[in-house]
Amino acid sequence: MDLGLRDRTYIVTGASGGLGLATARVLAEEGARLVISSRNEESIARAAAELGENVVGIPVDNADPESAERLAATAVAKWGALHGALISVGGPRPGTVLDSEEDDWRAAFDSVFLGGLRIARSVARSGSDGTSIAFVLSSSVKAPLNNLAISNGLRPGLAMVAKNLADELGPNGIRVNGLLPGRIATDRVRELDRKAGDPESARRAAEKLIPLRRYGTPEEFGRVAAFVLSPAASFVTGTMIPVDGGYLRAL
Repeated sequence: MDLGLRDRTYIVTGASGGLGLATARVLAEEGARLVISSRNEESIARAAAELGENVVGIPVDNADPESAERLAATAVAKWGALHGALISVGGPRPGTVLDSEEDDWRAAFDSVFLGGLRIARSVARSGSDGTSIAFVLSSSVKAPLNNLAISNGLRPGLAMVAKNLADELGPNGIRVNGLLPGRIATDRVRELDRKAGDPESARRAAEKLIPLRRYGTPEEFGRVAAFVLSPAASFVTGTMIPVDGGYLRAL
């Protein structure tokens, strides 16, 4: 299937590694033009060089109120149009509701919630008809994850924002969806497994809860994300799409 991505322009945040980089790689291979970002200047420059000449890397922090407009303006100035964004933000610090410090909640709200919202609004203002916005959320949108209280608190709120935006922007031909990754073999998930004390045992225990009996790969997520962003998914909006090997038990 031709996804219709050639010569379309997308922003991908959190693109120096993990799910963001995997999605950027698929988009670039399909002929899309990209503005990619992360907080680390060296790592985002390396990712941009790897992905090819139609990719611009910008070191920005999603918590910075000016980042969203900078990303959108760069895309429009470089290629004259903006057709969508994958909004991927770093995972909040692990912890329980009672043990997590208020400063951790505040920092996560600034970067995960407000940062993601600002980018979506900037893309909506700058995007043309057929623009597609996808939030990288989590299976915690539908069921809480152990020891990830801050993520459990913020992701469902962003999912409802995405649903609201789909209603508000649909008449303008702009689609908004959420992606709900489960246990995918990224540095973030490996870090969480290490915090359990015995990473291999933690992974085996988690895999027993996944019908496919394995972790997903970033590439598997990237292919789904690229489809959702593409014109091939032109009648998909306001939807939360699990990419979790069947982990979620809810419909």
